[in-house]
Amino acid sequence: MKAEWSSVGGSDPKTDASLNHSLKDAAAFATMVGIGETYLSAFALFLKASTPQIGLLASLPPLLASFVQLFSAWLGHVTGQRKMIVLIGASVQAFAWLPLVLLPILFRESAVPLLIAAVVVYQCGANLSTPQWGSMMGDIVPTRRRGRFFALRTRIVSLVTFISLMVGGLTLHVMSKSGHTYQGFLMLFAIAMLARLVSVYHLSKMYDPPGHVSTMEVPVGAAWWQRLRQSNYVRFSIFFALTQFSVAIASPFFTVYMLRDLKFSYVAFMANTGMAILAQFLTLSQWGRISDVFGNRRILAATGMLIPLMPMLWLFSTNFWYLLFTQAISGLAWAGFSLSAGNFLYDLIARDKRATYLAIHNVLASTGIFAGAMLGGYLGAVLPTKLDLFGTTFSWFSPLLGVFAISTIVRAIVVISLVPKIREVRNVRDISLTNLIFRVTRVNALAGMVFDVLGAKPKGPNDDTTPD
Repeated sequence: MKAEWSSVGGSDPKTDASLNHSLKDAAAFATMVGIGETYLSAFALFLKASTPQIGLLASLPPLLASFVQLFSAWLGHVTGQRKMIVLIGASVQAFAWLPLVLLPILFRESAVPLLIAAVVVYQCGANLSTPQWGSMMGDIVPTRRRGRFFALRTRIVSLVTFISLMVGGLTLHVMSKSGHTYQGFLMLFAIAMLARLVSVYHLSKMYDPPGHVSTMEVPVGAAWWQRLRQSNYVRFSIFFALTQFSVAIASPFFTVYMLRDLKFSYVAFMANTGMAILAQFLTLSQWGRISDVFGNRRILAATGMLIPLMPMLWLFSTNFWYLLFTQAISGLAWAGFSLSAGNFLYDLIARDKRATYLAIHNVLASTGIFAGAMLGGYLGAVLPTKLDLFGTTFSWFSPLLGVFAISTIVRAIVVISLVPKIREVRNVRDISLTNLIFRVTRVNALAGMVFDVLGAKPKGPNDDTTPD
C-alpha cells in the first residue's frame, strides 16, 4: 500500500497528513461495516423479522436519514464548519450501536421495530457527516490523482471489511454452535462501536482547508429550469437513483435467501458475502487508474452491462461454489461502478456547491432504495412458488427467485435507456470496451485466444498508453 500511496500523495505536508489519516479512518470505518453493519439483516432474522421487515430495515433508515444531508449542508453554510459536523455525525453513529443491540432484547415484543428505529439513528449520524466529508475530501484530494487515491482508499475499505467480515462470521458460527448467538452479535456490535470511535479520532486529525464551505442555495426560475433540463448532473442523479431502485428490489433479500431459504451457516454466509468484497479489493486499483486517464463514463457503461446480470445468475443454481463465482463477478462490477459514480460526481459539481448537490443526489438515491426495497419486500411476500402454464406446472422453492428475476428486468431497462444519455465531463482519452476489460482483469494469453476465437480480439499494447 505504501508504494501505491506515493503515487497519489502530494507535496503539501498538511494534505499528505490528512490523507494518511483518511486512510486510517477508512480502515476503522471498514471494521465497523464488516463486523457490524454487514450482520444487521442477520440480526433481524435472528429476531424473527419477516421479508417485508427486512426490506424496511434496508430502506427506511437510509431514506429518513438522507434528509439529514440537506440539514447538514444548511448547517455547514450557517456555521462555516465542515470538520465539526463530520465529527458530530460520526460520533452519533458510533454510540447508536448501544440502543441498536440492547433495545430489541430488552423489549422482545417490539424487537424488530426498535431495531429499525435504532438503525435510523445510526444512519442519521452517517448522513450528517456525508456531505461535509465529501466536500472536505473534494478539496483535499488532488484532482489529477483523485481516481487513484479513492481506489486505494476503497481497496483498504474492501480488504479490512473482508477481514472483519470473516472474523464476524466465525464468531457467530462458534457462538451459535454453543447456543449463545445473541452474545455473538453483542460482541460484534461492541467492536463495531469501538472501531467507529477510532475512526472519529482520525477524522479529528484531518486538515479542513478554509474558505470552501459549500453554499446552501437552490435557485429557482425559468433560466434555472432551462439549465436543469440540460444538466449532466441531473441526468446522472436520475440514472443513479433509478439504478438504486432497480438494485434494491433484490439486494436486501440475498441475506434472507441465504440464511432462511438455503439454510446457509454463518460461515457460508460470511464466505459468500466476503467473496464480493475480495473481488472489489483485487480490481479497484485498476479501476482507479482507468478512471484517472480514461474517465468515468466508459466504466459506468461497462459495469452497467454487468449489473443487470447479477440477480439473474442466482436463478440457475443453489450450489455454494457457483454462488461464490457469482459473487466474484458481482464484486468486480460493483467496484468499478461505485468508484466511477463517486468520482463522476466530484467532476460534475462545483466545489462551492458540493455539499448541497451531494445531499440532493443522496436523497434521490435513498428514495430509490426505499421504493425498490418496499417493492421487493411486497413481491417476496405475495409471489407464488408455482405456476400452471399450458397444462404444465412450474415450481420453485422460494418466492425470492421471482424478486431476483424482476430486479434483473428493471435493471436492464434502466441501464439500456439511460447510460447513453450520460456524457463524460473531463477531456480524457478513449478506450474500447474490450481493452477496458483486459486492463481490469489483466487477462492472460490463453484468455486472449478465447477472445480471438469469439471475434473480439483485443487491441495491441501500442494502441493506447498504460495509465501511469
